[in-house]
Amino acid sequence: MNYLVVGTGGVGGSIAGFLALAGKNVTCIARGAHLDAIRQQGLHLKSDLKGEHRLPLPAFTAERYDGTADVIFVCVKGYSIDSIADVIRRAARPDSLVIPILNVYGTGPRIGRLVPGVTVLDGCIYIVGFVTGAGEITQMGKVFRMIFGARPEQGIAHSRMAAIAADLQTAGIQAEVSDDINRDTFIKWSFISAMACTGAYFDVPMGAVQHEGTVRDTFIGLSAESAEIGRRLGITFPEDMVTHNLRIIDRLDPHSTASLQKDIARGHQSEIQGQLFDLLALGEQLGVDMPVYRQVAAKFR
Repeated sequence: MNYLVVGTGGVGGSIAGFLALAGKNVTCIARGAHLDAIRQQGLHLKSDLKGEHRLPLPAFTAERYDGTADVIFVCVKGYSIDSIADVIRRAARPDSLVIPILNVYGTGPRIGRLVPGVTVLDGCIYIVGFVTGAGEITQMGKVFRMIFGARPEQGIAHSRMAAIAADLQTAGIQAEVSDDINRDTFIKWSFISAMACTGAYFDVPMGAVQHEGTVRDTFIGLSAESAEIGRRLGITFPEDMVTHNLRIIDRLDPHSTASLQKDIARGHQSEIQGQLFDLLALGEQLGVDMPVYRQVAAKFR
């Protein structure tokens, strides 16, 4: 299959790098100095799972890409979704599948509304990956898990998605086709929100969340409040959400931080709207008492 990765940051760059190492046909969409470096020197992947590699990959701006792809991974930040609608529209054939991998909930339907006629699934990812220089991606730790799937009304054959999962697994990515992608993307939203908001609120790496104390208690409180939102939305969780979130956080590299936290520290645009304020607003709309989220939001308003 022919893969297109739209947004070659920490997540997209890791996906592209792992697929390329496995010999898959993958093209990147990037911009600025990052794009120039990839074109001139290849994608520089530094990975705890795969080691260090320079990978010659075709790379384009969204405006200059004129090809098509069987599978399009959308890996931009939530605030950039509107800007990539045109490249998706041009790159998608009638049988193409678009898989958004973002840290906000409801992304698949949102992109689908922007590109009617294109099949947009939904997905989420568990990884610590970030840009460490122009053309350079660092994947940290042993966790690289992707979950994606179709909503029931889309009627996509499981075999089509299973073929993509098989390619990802061959590349060393723990890929799963979800039987309830609405549930699984909400679970990821709950986790990344608690992780990013805790790290940003205290300005600490994940090691501080892995030890008993105020920081960990805040992470637990955020996880419990978002879990109640999910229950009121009718989502059935396979296990207690606090237990789930703690298990994941405890497996992360203790020096790692969320991209939202990095962006805030650098004064860059961040996904704080989608990962904090949108979740808080939804909870209040559903009548969920959210004292910990309100406490965190007060710092960033």
